[in-house]
Amino acid sequence: MNAQPNVEVCLSPQLLHLYPLQNRVVVIVDVLRATSTIITALAHEVAGIIPVAKLEQCEAYKRLGFITAAERDGKKAEGFDLGNSPFSYMAEELKGKTIVFTTTNGTEAISKSSSASLILIGGFLNITALSKFLIEKNQDTLLLCAAWKGKPNIEDTLFTGALLHKLLPHFSSSTDDNLLALSLYQQSMLNKWELIQKSSHVKRLQGLGIERDIEFCLSEDLYPVVPYFNGEALVI
Repeated sequence: MNAQPNVEVCLSPQLLHLYPLQNRVVVIVDVLRATSTIITALAHEVAGIIPVAKLEQCEAYKRLGFITAAERDGKKAEGFDLGNSPFSYMAEELKGKTIVFTTTNGTEAISKSSSASLILIGGFLNITALSKFLIEKNQDTLLLCAAWKGKPNIEDTLFTGALLHKLLPHFSSSTDDNLLALSLYQQSMLNKWELIQKSSHVKRLQGLGIERDIEFCLSEDLYPVVPYFNGEALVI
């Protein structure tokens, strides 16, 4: 009988050096809001999302004529076409377009995962489709929380716990990080909104008046898509 693949949670990109990435699938998790926005954009027929870690890289693409999107500290960065609200990516005029995208935490996590065998994008919006894909893939997997400027956060940890809940019959899991994430999910699975409302990032975003984004990003299974990085862009 073949051994089950292993799944681990990394609570912050600052801890990523502790985890081998070669021959592993890495799932990037930035629930509020980068990965939720990427899922939404591609589900609404954006052709691809080119993730870049730095504003300067995004500016270089803008000079080449690309549509660019940039967010820093929860706000749309000045001088770019779009920010990080999933609702902005539902526009009809973006269908078939490629967008260059940089955010405070999510795209940095993607950049740091470049040596993985496959990079996927996860959020509550695609949790069931993602779990089914990972079970079929049957490969060692790392769930990487984008966190907030290196510090673990509730929303990403909660999502990894929810995903672990779906994966664990098919994967082996033995780390304390996994147990923390799974316990957090099990304690709040009936009312995750109540828990997440207490988080520092939600309070930060609420201060910007984007409660609608937060509620949307916590919705489950709106889109049966699993974005992946093809070496140049995130696509489905």
